[in-house]
Amino acid sequence: MTSTTRAESPTPVVSSAGSAPAMNHRQVMEALSGILLGMFVSILATSVVSSSLPKIVTSLHGSQSSYTWVVTATLLTTTITTPIWGKLADLVNRKLLIQLALAISVLSSAAAGFSQNVGTLIGMRALQGIGAGGLTALATVLLADILSPRERGRYMGLMGGIMGVGMVGGPLLGGVITDAISWRWNFFVGLPFAIAAIVVLQRTLHLPQLARKVVRIDYWGAALISVGIATLLLWVTFAGNSYDWMSWQTAVMVLGSLAVLAVACVVETKVADPIIPMHLFRNRTLVLSVIASVAVGVAMFGTSVFLSQYMQVARGKTPTESGLLTVPMILGLFTSSTITGRLITKYGRYKGFMVAGAITLTVGLALMGTIRYDTSFVLVGLYMFVMGAGLGMLMQNLVLAVQNTLDVSEVGSGTATVAFFRSLGGAIGVSALGAVLGSRVVTLITDGLAALGIDVSALGGGTGAVPDVSTLPGPVRTVVESAYGEGIADLFLIAAPLGLVALVAVLFLKEVPLGRRSGVEQLLDQDQTGEAAVAEAGTPGAQQAVGRQAEAEQELEREDAQGDTVEAGAGTATAPRA
Repeated sequence: MTSTTRAESPTPVVSSAGSAPAMNHRQVMEALSGILLGMFVSILATSVVSSSLPKIVTSLHGSQSSYTWVVTATLLTTTITTPIWGKLADLVNRKLLIQLALAISVLSSAAAGFSQNVGTLIGMRALQGIGAGGLTALATVLLADILSPRERGRYMGLMGGIMGVGMVGGPLLGGVITDAISWRWNFFVGLPFAIAAIVVLQRTLHLPQLARKVVRIDYWGAALISVGIATLLLWVTFAGNSYDWMSWQTAVMVLGSLAVLAVACVVETKVADPIIPMHLFRNRTLVLSVIASVAVGVAMFGTSVFLSQYMQVARGKTPTESGLLTVPMILGLFTSSTITGRLITKYGRYKGFMVAGAITLTVGLALMGTIRYDTSFVLVGLYMFVMGAGLGMLMQNLVLAVQNTLDVSEVGSGTATVAFFRSLGGAIGVSALGAVLGSRVVTLITDGLAALGIDVSALGGGTGAVPDVSTLPGPVRTVVESAYGEGIADLFLIAAPLGLVALVAVLFLKEVPLGRRSGVEQLLDQDQTGEAAVAEAGTPGAQQAVGRQAEAEQELEREDAQGDTVEAGAGTATAPRA
């Protein structure tokens, strides 16, 4: 029999109406500062090395496969652990969890700075992804705790802006540090920010202690999901290089992965506290958002991660210049996410912005597919701005749409599920597109050198390694730059149809009016009303009645957000639920 534990804490102050009070603007901004600082640390620790990766991998004598895995390792562990962190957020102290995630993320990043070979670097980046998974899931969950869905739109835009600043500031800062000192210092730069984030969260984030279920970790589900996803990503990475796409190794890995994931789905329907609750997939909004998030993940991670290679290998720029040249994409993301967030809060509608974002993203990816090693930087910058604007209108609003349709007790799991599939799309995208790029570049370079009458060995070690173009003779350098320019452009063309997939998914979303109560207010009200019902009736039926009443109140508030009027005695008006 399962017991329920209740933390000892003072009874929260409530209004005369019996509902929990909303946080005032100052309290919200103080708590938000710590949450956003934590998110900034996560983004910075990951992005600060992106502009320096070509130099880092070359310095450690790595190959194109190594380059891909330095990124994929982080995305892999982020993907696997995100739903685990999200489930823990529904069971234990969220404040403690985000501080723990911060510590893991930054300490592992610092350890990566001491790497003497690519293997160690990949291992530390994998550990860093565990912390990043926590920050990815928990930052958005905590936002739902302190803000109502209606107000959340504005701050989701701000979160997107912070992500944009971290994504553009990280590569730029990393480039400067690499050129001025050493690439190793890129991994230490997040430490002071992490310490500041932990202190700010401790001082400003005050969540009430509520009734919690006994913590029961779904170890089988976590293990099976991890093995299944890891096997799938390993197959995507090595297929086409270590063995053919159509081979017995492919059959074993793909069928094995699908079998393990099928067993995981069965396990998730049987355990008491599943990592990914299967019943969530009865929510139409969540399913469509998951589909769109996979496409967004591929577009965001699977293409942008190769931009630094385009700038440095195809265009011969330094890490600092590479960081500066990617500013337009992040500027587009920052601008669109901030503006659309404010408009969503003002009007209470989000679907139209998401449709526009999916269209813009598809157009941006298609435009980026036309670039070459000699394309004008003005055009490249314009294309990156369009792509970034599409991501900004789409990415965080998918999470907002899902949170608005979930019961408050499942916001953690639901938010983490969307983030999980977005990270999964990114990890598969980086692995698959990295494999495509490696194969495509080898072919283009080999053909180019053959046309010049030069042997492939002129690259010094073969075409499998990421070349340092500054050391190559003129004709060979042109061949390499042209190969990387064309090869990376092909990746954007491959990703463009996924933008259409996201568009179709968003078009089928059913827009639910945004609610006006924060997660904490809903939890406190449920907690207090549930206690009153048990005290008065002492029966499980009373609790069920209270639960139905709370749901009805939430539905009425959603209709109120859209300006509808519910007349007394006219019956129960229900907002559409997925």
